[in-house]
Amino acid sequence: MQQTKPNRRRARARGMLHATAVALMMAGASFSLAAHAQSDAVKALAAPPPIQLPLKPSPEYAKFPRYAGMLGTRQIVLRLGPKTDDPSGVHGEYQFTDTGEVILIAGDRADDTLEVEESNDGTHITGNWVGKVAADGTLSGERMNVDDSNPLAFDLRPLAAGAPVPPAGAPATLPDDTPQAAASGPGAGPAVPPVPPPAAAAPAGEPNHAPSGGQSVNGVSNLRTGD
Repeated sequence: MQQTKPNRRRARARGMLHATAVALMMAGASFSLAAHAQSDAVKALAAPPPIQLPLKPSPEYAKFPRYAGMLGTRQIVLRLGPKTDDPSGVHGEYQFTDTGEVILIAGDRADDTLEVEESNDGTHITGNWVGKVAADGTLSGERMNVDDSNPLAFDLRPLAAGAPVPPAGAPATLPDDTPQAAASGPGAGPAVPPVPPPAAAAPAGEPNHAPSGGQSVNGVSNLRTGD
């Protein structure tokens, strides 16, 4: 028995509605998947890359001027240079020559005053530096814990490009444009090399780099001070 025209129209309408519903469901599923994928992509772009510990020397700081000298009784080599987004900002890293441990450092230089903070994991502040920059580029002052305890003197001299790191306690090889380098040039007479002191073990009062929580600080966007 043949369907009447009204029955055929109703059947066709039901088929169209069913097809429309299926299409909407598929479109909604596709949109949901696309939104989820986009959300994941945005999160991946927004999230900072994970920091690998222990810290390694960064290629970003390899071009910075080097300074060699003593922090307390331990020798370090500091790489410190200007920040591109802050006229008074400086950042870089220093490395202990006895253990190879790398510490990040960032802060400000105003005229001959240097104030920086350090971190051993890129997130938590582990110490503060306050010092002076001499006319010859020498950096000297004190490094303290975040609560200003356990001050340790630092005395770092510019190291000429390509020059080897001197033995602990020996003077650094200065760049050619420093006053000391000019004074020790031709005609200044032979220099008597100092006898380096015997290597000393790190005392109990050396910097404690245990991380602590806190709040954002200047210098490096992901550094945080201790509460």
